[in-house]
Amino acid sequence: MRRPIRLLSVLCVTALCATTSSAAVLPFTGSLSLLLGVLAPLPISGTGVATVNGPGSHLATLVMPASPFATTGRVFPITGTQVAPIRGIQLTAHNGPGTIIGGNGQIPLPGVAKVCFFAACSGAPLANLSIPLGPVGAGGAAFVTRVFGTIHANVTTIGAPWTVGTAAVKTTRGATLTQMGFAHGPASSTSSTAAASGSLQLVTPVTISTSIAASTVVAAFGVMTLHFVPEPGTLLLLASGIAGLVLYGRTRRGG
Repeated sequence: MRRPIRLLSVLCVTALCATTSSAAVLPFTGSLSLLLGVLAPLPISGTGVATVNGPGSHLATLVMPASPFATTGRVFPITGTQVAPIRGIQLTAHNGPGTIIGGNGQIPLPGVAKVCFFAACSGAPLANLSIPLGPVGAGGAAFVTRVFGTIHANVTTIGAPWTVGTAAVKTTRGATLTQMGFAHGPASSTSSTAAASGSLQLVTPVTISTSIAASTVVAAFGVMTLHFVPEPGTLLLLASGIAGLVLYGRTRRGG
């Protein structure tokens, strides 16, 4: 009778140690992507450690540090005639610190997306237009003006907080475009998002309006995806627990 009790104790201690180690923080891998109209996503990959509300539970609170997602001067070439004369996007951005509570919250995205016309961004473009990204994921608006000879091009970016729900933006023609967020866990979509192997996708709507082409409105989105992974200490504890169980099994067979 004692041996099954010992085995059960080992299992419980192993699980408790693993759970306790991830109670405050969880490492993650993921990406932060900017979707501008019909262009392909502009992704920034990254890793970091987020503070979560507790182990093995639905993610009620997420505290993000600054800059696990960051890039400077990264050029995304654009080909094809559908979006001509755009030939590239040069992205400089990083995420600021922020908190998600109850599936919503502010995580700013300071930076700028430079749209390069007629020539690649790596060359000497004849014209470019900068889109301020500060309001993305935080809310508010940012406004810039670029002068091309006698033409004044105005760009306004309107942002909103992040959500695990649905983000929606209306286009110039009145159509509504959407992006979906989610919170999934290894055991249940409602009870284990904050556990190792849980995943989370936050989305935020972005409206970009310009004075070019009869006040065009570009529907854009920010998409942040996090996949929580076990901490090295947790993996070591789990390995030690498994090794203990193996040793116990051998001792039992030998007895």
